[in-house]
Amino acid sequence: MRLTAIEEGHLRNGMPGTIGIAAVFPGEPFDPAWVRTRVRDRWGALERMSLVPVPPAGPSAVSGHRWKATRPFDPAAHIAVTDQDVDRLLADGVTHPLPGERPPWKLLVTRRPTPAGEHAVVLLAHHALLDGRSLETLFRMLMDDAAPQRLPVPAEGTRQRPSVRLASVGAELRRIGVPGQPVPASSGGGPGPSVAVVRIDPEVMRAARRQPAGGRGATLNELLLSTYAGALRACHGPLRSWPKGPTPLYATVPVDLRTRHNAQQLGNGVTALRVALPVDLDTPVARLRACQDQVAAFEHRCEAHRAILPALQAAARTLPWLAGVMARRLARPELTTSLCTAFKWRDIPSHLHGRPLARVVPLPQLSPPGTANLCLVHTADAYTLTVVSHLRAGDAELIGAAVVRELEAVAGAGVPVARAVQGIRTV
Repeated sequence: MRLTAIEEGHLRNGMPGTIGIAAVFPGEPFDPAWVRTRVRDRWGALERMSLVPVPPAGPSAVSGHRWKATRPFDPAAHIAVTDQDVDRLLADGVTHPLPGERPPWKLLVTRRPTPAGEHAVVLLAHHALLDGRSLETLFRMLMDDAAPQRLPVPAEGTRQRPSVRLASVGAELRRIGVPGQPVPASSGGGPGPSVAVVRIDPEVMRAARRQPAGGRGATLNELLLSTYAGALRACHGPLRSWPKGPTPLYATVPVDLRTRHNAQQLGNGVTALRVALPVDLDTPVARLRACQDQVAAFEHRCEAHRAILPALQAAARTLPWLAGVMARRLARPELTTSLCTAFKWRDIPSHLHGRPLARVVPLPQLSPPGTANLCLVHTADAYTLTVVSHLRAGDAELIGAAVVRELEAVAGAGVPVARAVQGIRTV
């Protein structure tokens, strides 16, 4: 089975490609034998979890990778116990490729407790196999209170897809290809990846989501984009003082194209929308309003992507070298500078072996030097931000702290609030 162009691109972009998610629970470490049994029962019938990418049989320019199914499903080959803490595990995982001789995913059960006495189950996977929504779907399937796997429901009648004007498609293609500028690195030290995990005070987040005053309130995506813009301004000044002057810095927002009929489909079902971050606006609320205006256009822009993607996919499948060219081009820091993802964990409450899910720690992928990727997750009453930077060592911590200060500023627009940071850990 041939890989899709997006999957092929993830294998050819020159990066480790590892993404992940850690589910944190109170109590003692989980019994690995019990975890293996649960994984076998819940994931054993999923073809996706048994796929191995097979290298091209001929020249890579004219022959792409193929998926090969390995059977029987063997959870023991993928599940291990680790003495690393969650933060170190994520920091190591994002920089190292997964073994290539078996399906590219692994599940790790931690034995070292967090400062709060919690333990985690961590899923790492290659982005060619699974996207972030797939990781969430898989973890929900493991939970005691998981809903049964739903088969796709046929649509009632034929829904007419809204027509997309050629001008809209052209505008979106220009957005994809226009160069921006990379994230400036802090002074001092050598370049290198760094990971920071930030826990955000839920009261501050709730206050921030009520902004701007008199408006409809802010979504997680809007807050992440606007506070990241403010964090960059706080760290590096307005754009005119940056190396490339007023050239915009673009953030890329993954948007799930799945519908309610295929919401549990595993693989890669997202597209990426670029937005120019409002770094030059002076106030946190002004930056938030600007991001809200841009996010409001996402639904219309996604229709253009639904029109574009089939043609790009078909071309790249016919000419596999094109997938590699596209992947390497899009991986350049001036084109995909910062992936900014935010989502709410659904199906609350969630329990694993009788223990309630305390929080979810996301792990965005590592991109080339000059980039920083952020992911914010809301779980029950916990908000966790992970920053993966490829700048100077320790820059992920600086960015994470600056984002939190911006959240405080948004939340405190006219109202004094407590500090938002419960803990920033850099690894």
